[in-house]
Amino acid sequence: MVKRKLLGEIFVEKGLITPQTLERTLARAKRLQKRLGTLLEEMELITGEELASALAEQYGYRVIGNFARHAYARELLQLIPADVAMQNMLFPLKIEEGKLALAMADPTETKIVSNIAANHGLTIIPFIATKNDINAAICRQYLGKDLAVQHEKTILMVEDDNLLATMWSNLLAKDGYRVKVAADGMEAYKTVISEMPQVVVIEKVVPKLDAYGLFDALRNLPETRHIPIILLSRSTETQEEARAFEKGFFDFMFKPVNEVTLKTRVNRAFQFLEREYGMMF
Repeated sequence: MVKRKLLGEIFVEKGLITPQTLERTLARAKRLQKRLGTLLEEMELITGEELASALAEQYGYRVIGNFARHAYARELLQLIPADVAMQNMLFPLKIEEGKLALAMADPTETKIVSNIAANHGLTIIPFIATKNDINAAICRQYLGKDLAVQHEKTILMVEDDNLLATMWSNLLAKDGYRVKVAADGMEAYKTVISEMPQVVVIEKVVPKLDAYGLFDALRNLPETRHIPIILLSRSTETQEEARAFEKGFFDFMFKPVNEVTLKTRVNRAFQFLEREYGMMF
């Protein structure tokens, strides 16, 4: 059995990073509980294409790109539900003679791939793709949308209680914000892609894709991973707040939400974007 190269070794061999950078990044990745490749990409030390190429070399797979523009049969897309595709960065490419060609960003996600194979009686032929390419395909083929760019101060409110959503939207709109509303997590994801809000406020439990699922899906993408996400919860347990901050949510509020508190937290999120990313509104 051939021993698989370590991903860090490949980056060093390709001259993308130095051994010293590798050592420091590995320590940071361990501390943050993140994968090396993901962290290097987030730090902009490597590109998505370079990560895909290194993973393909490590696992002996082929790289595929620019596949979003092709047409895909509905029956093929139905093999992998949209929420599963989003959270795991997977996209079905082709099925033929019991074999499913599958684009994936992370070849270590073997459990979900094994489940797909077992559930449909298929053999998986893996291809490595960038998260950007997979996301573009998901947006266009599953959601019928392309990534947008938004310059207005836009907030996405994700709340399945229509009365609450309307009340909060009107409150924030009075402060000059452009407010979009989604009643479930899948609608929220679609709205993020098509409207590109700068801040998301979401109730923990909403249909189809809950707040934690939406958080993971948005953090998978370079275009949306910086969006401050504010979690709302009906739970009064202090552990819930601690779990939210440990996960990486920007802020947390218990329900019922005070109007002044909501406006203050949203304003703080925009101040964070201006300070950390130089965004001007």
